Amino acid sequence: MSVWGRLKESLTKTRQGLVGKIEELILKRRVIDEELYEELEEILIQADVGVDTAVELVQNLKKEVKERRLNDAAALKQVLKEQILALLGQDPIQLNQGGPLTVVVVVGVNGVGKTTTIGKLAYYYKEKGQRVLLAAADTFRAAAIDQLEIWGQRVGVDVIKHQEGSDPAAVAFDALNAARARRADTVIIDTAGRLHTKKNLMEELKKINRVLGLNLPGAPHEVLLVLDGTSGQNAISQARLFGETTGVTGIVLTKLDGTAKGGVIIGIKKTLAIPVKFIGLGENLTDLRLFNPVEFVEALFD
Repeated sequence: MSVWGRLKESLTKTRQGLVGKIEELILKRRVIDEELYEELEEILIQADVGVDTAVELVQNLKKEVKERRLNDAAALKQVLKEQILALLGQDPIQLNQGGPLTVVVVVGVNGVGKTTTIGKLAYYYKEKGQRVLLAAADTFRAAAIDQLEIWGQRVGVDVIKHQEGSDPAAVAFDALNAARARRADTVIIDTAGRLHTKKNLMEELKKINRVLGLNLPGAPHEVLLVLDGTSGQNAISQARLFGETTGVTGIVLTKLDGTAKGGVIIGIKKTLAIPVKFIGLGENLTDLRLFNPVEFVEALFD
């Protein structure tokens, strides 16, 4: 299946829950009136776009309808598509790069697919011709270290690790030195799947970032927060809390192929000053894709 086909297939549930319902509404009403706007706003909220974002989109839609002097409800779909694209932006977000070494720290709560995402990230960078090293800085669970090693073997990259219970910042420090010694291009650092309510664990993340910055000015270049696309608006709450404490530079939204809540991407963009950089569309190594707003919107409305 083509890249475009895979994206369309993965967004099927979101498309049915958002665009499909909008099409049903347009067929039912035909005429543009206040009641139609109210129902449209409700559809956007149910698709996990978020209340504030839904209200703003509908207000902007009303303005465009008035300026263009539209009276046929069938025209609303195209105008809404334009409004969503204007909100998300036209260009894919670029990844931050270091030189000659790029350091990526990956954070997120348990169960969002963080370790799997790291394996796919390693594959992504390796496919770009880069030499990649992984660091097992989730030292709270032996299983986490083992999982990362399995992914390292699968992708064909080395993993720097310490014993269970070791200082995570020390693992990150050693990984950075090993990356330099091996002339790696990118080092990806796993961290514990910590609950955002546990202050001491958040402080540990800050410590990792400080140690990296002292060893390599400018590091980490990316702090990627992995969020579960099926969690909808809860993902925005997690992003806000992690962003406040760990300096998140980008979001990886996973499991979009299994949810009708893909509209949360729109809410994230509107609510937070944190860009979505990758989206997860399935279990295969190639199913982690750079987020392209234009392709996303086209696949959603196609």
